[in-house]
Amino acid sequence: MNLPNKLTLFRVFLIPILVIVMMMDIPAKFLIACIIFIVASLTDMLDGKIARKYNLVTDFGKFMDPLADKLLVISTLICMIEADLAAGWMVIIIVARELSVSILRAIAAADGTVIAAGKSGKWKTATQMVSIVLLLFGAHLGNMTILMIGNILLIIATLLTLYSGWEYLYGNRHVFMNSK
Repeated sequence: MNLPNKLTLFRVFLIPILVIVMMMDIPAKFLIACIIFIVASLTDMLDGKIARKYNLVTDFGKFMDPLADKLLVISTLICMIEADLAAGWMVIIIVARELSVSILRAIAAADGTVIAAGKSGKWKTATQMVSIVLLLFGAHLGNMTILMIGNILLIIATLLTLYSGWEYLYGNRHVFMNSK
């Protein structure tokens, strides 16, 4: 169990804590959730950099790191629906894309093919994470300008989600055609 894998597991550990905080009725819940989300997001950035720099890439990390990212974003967005910070239709698009791409990758992996993350997927993730931070922080402050910027970014993230999902599925349609 190397450091990048420990950081990934730490991110997974933070997810239920973030969800519990979001479900509580406490004064600073959005600020606490925002801080937890930022810390979890930073572990995502760190684990990848450390794994590549020190050649610590493992099969566990290849599997768990993207799963942890998806769980973090999806869990937070679902909680944000209940808090009236995210529209359900956007979250449905994001969840559908994540499931579709994960299934595609699983089918490809069964045939020994690795589907790497593309630039549009990385932009999608970054935009989702920034929009979540802005929405949580804006909700804590009660600042309509920050909330509006967060919502605009979430719309952009949803559009990037649609595009990157199409890019993955269309660009790798041969995986579905050739699977048994």
